[in-house]
Amino acid sequence: MNRKTLSLSLYLNYFVHGLGLLILAQNMQSLSQHWQTPLATVSYVVSGVGIGRLLAYFILGNLSDHFGRKIFCNVGMFSYFVFFVGMAFVTNIQVAYGLAILAGVANSALDAGTYTTFIEMGGRQGSANVLLKAFISAGEFLLPLLVALLDSNGWWYGWSFLVAAAVLLVNAVLLNRQTFPPRNQSDPSLMAKQQQLSKPRRLIAAIGLAGYGYTSMALMILYTQWISLFVTKTFGFSPVLAHGLLSLYSVGSICGVFVLFWLLRRGVAETKLMVEMNVGSLVALLIVSYSSLSWLSMLAALIFGFTAAGGVMQVGLNLFIKLYPHVKGGVTGLYFTFGSIASFTIPLITGWLSKQSLAAALRFDLVIGLAGVLLVLMTALALRPQSSLVQQRQRINQIDSQIVALLNERFDTVTAIGQLKMREQLPILDQQREARVLSQVAQRSQRMAHTPYLQAIYQAIMTNSRAYQAQLHGKEEEHD
Repeated sequence: MNRKTLSLSLYLNYFVHGLGLLILAQNMQSLSQHWQTPLATVSYVVSGVGIGRLLAYFILGNLSDHFGRKIFCNVGMFSYFVFFVGMAFVTNIQVAYGLAILAGVANSALDAGTYTTFIEMGGRQGSANVLLKAFISAGEFLLPLLVALLDSNGWWYGWSFLVAAAVLLVNAVLLNRQTFPPRNQSDPSLMAKQQQLSKPRRLIAAIGLAGYGYTSMALMILYTQWISLFVTKTFGFSPVLAHGLLSLYSVGSICGVFVLFWLLRRGVAETKLMVEMNVGSLVALLIVSYSSLSWLSMLAALIFGFTAAGGVMQVGLNLFIKLYPHVKGGVTGLYFTFGSIASFTIPLITGWLSKQSLAAALRFDLVIGLAGVLLVLMTALALRPQSSLVQQRQRINQIDSQIVALLNERFDTVTAIGQLKMREQLPILDQQREARVLSQVAQRSQRMAHTPYLQAIYQAIMTNSRAYQAQLHGKEEEHD
């Protein structure tokens, strides 16, 4: 497995995904003219993407645990390819809506195959999941420039779809030359940590992270949907400044991705990052919601993008996957299903609130932000290390009970071996066998510093096993 080449191919898929996220919205005018329908109809077609995600995420995530990640990366690429090529030429609204649903399925399939693959590469590849956001942002940044170029020169709008399809075609060749890591493999040290976590605490953390899948997506959707209109109507900001707050949010988001990536590579705790980022985003959102000072709102918008949209949602997914490492795809599907529910429900809720006032719609994001802080705090408390002496001794007692049971089983086997040696008149001491056992202990030890001590323990076990066999041998001779 060539990690660098595989990683590059997976990142390219998310560059194309970034194109796909905006391509319908950026081409709404052209599609409206091509289909000879009002813009509202095109907006209806765009909603199909959310329906596709909602229908597919949980199903495809679970299937990827059974059939492998590579298959679902290919399913995502093929679905997106059909979407891009089909949407460039389609004239039927019903078919266009079906293609939009297929784009949502493509998004779901890519997530089911990609986020899990980076975790299964081992090491600190969970940080690579955060970097996916940067490639999405790159696609979102370049697509409007491409659409503007085509429009200013009077060229066919469909080229923006076909360029994305061409990148997918080339990347399909690159991806299918790579070998993926075995699915659902887990880091032994990670498994050991999870075994120390009680089921109630793990369940509390899982509930917190699933809820965070909703709030993290809702926080971003609500802000991007309402911020420009809110500051224009509430504070009288100019349209340029109002749109500038959205641009600063995007800049903060991209900066946040690279900072989070760096912090994760340095081993900063994920729970710590999540708590700090969510508290920061809540404070920044509070300033944006109530400050009429333009410079302060601009600074707060930058910080909000950094903390809320800089990859912290992906950090939450990494943490969720580590709770249940044997069902990574299912966890990914569940997490993003909650995000899809947010995509569907937030426009409905804020649409109703906007009838009361735009301020009520935007400031509802504060409620979501507060819920997000409470959820990550709940998760962090559930996952906090048990560091008290009493708790650690309780853990030692649990391990000791397992060791004693295994030693009883080993001595039962020693008894059977002793009887076989007596029958075949073999000596009790087999130095070559004991040397092999000590060598196996060294090979299986997960901590090099522990190895000599483990070998000493096993030497003592084998010495006492020989003594036990000799005692049995003596009793057998007395009986004879």
